[in-house]
Amino acid sequence: MASIVQQTFTDWELLLMDDGSDDGALDSVENLADPRIRILRDGKKRGIAVRLNQALDLACGQYFARMDADDVSFPDRFAKQVEVLQADGALDLVATRAIVIDEEHRITGTCQSAISHEAICARPWLGFPLPHPTWMGRTAWFRAHRYATPAPYLCEDQELLLRTHAHSKFGTVDELLFAYRIQTTKDRRILPKIRRATAQYQLRYFLGREQWYCAALALLAWPANNANDWRKTMSRRSPFVNTYDVAPRVRQQWADILDAVTGSAPPRSVSDG
Repeated sequence: MASIVQQTFTDWELLLMDDGSDDGALDSVENLADPRIRILRDGKKRGIAVRLNQALDLACGQYFARMDADDVSFPDRFAKQVEVLQADGALDLVATRAIVIDEEHRITGTCQSAISHEAICARPWLGFPLPHPTWMGRTAWFRAHRYATPAPYLCEDQELLLRTHAHSKFGTVDELLFAYRIQTTKDRRILPKIRRATAQYQLRYFLGREQWYCAALALLAWPANNANDWRKTMSRRSPFVNTYDVAPRVRQQWADILDAVTGSAPPRSVSDG
């Protein structure tokens, strides 16, 4: 939350969607005097897709952005995304490039990304390289294309992109403006389930439109992705990381942002020198 409060773009509201948490993480937020921050809780676990749709119903702004509680937005994230959306009236959804961080705030690499709509949508059977926590789009677009419920297992974002890519326009701000936290052990364990769910909704989509070629490629991509995930795991690399080389300038920028948000710098790793 601190990284949102420190955005250079200040005309925002923050909806904290509590999906039945029992750790008291949001208790301290209730005492904040910032009228831009609201907590929504009903004590139930209903899943991210339901909560995002609820947030859409409550949102007052022209644009709708999201992120997970343990991720960090760089200070210029909102400003840069709003600028891009205002400059191109045909653009529906814009992401940013993102670094990947571990549980101890260390950079492990960067997320896969593509910049133009054509590049993002070039191979839909392999998914769309738009990291979900970095999204900002037009609220009207989100309301016209709500998250599917029940959602496919932890891939509600990719299902939405597949469903809308043929009649929407996506883009990415070509700057690292986000830190995406991957919980290494937990996220590796659930990845095969995500791959399975992805293949299932892709096949339904392509077969339902008689796109046989794309359906065949999606079916082939499923075991290929599982094999690639296994190879990365065996070599002690994260399946969620696209590139591992991160410029010293970016590492220093991240250290400065983390210090501003939490009051501490990330621990050094072997790759830091």
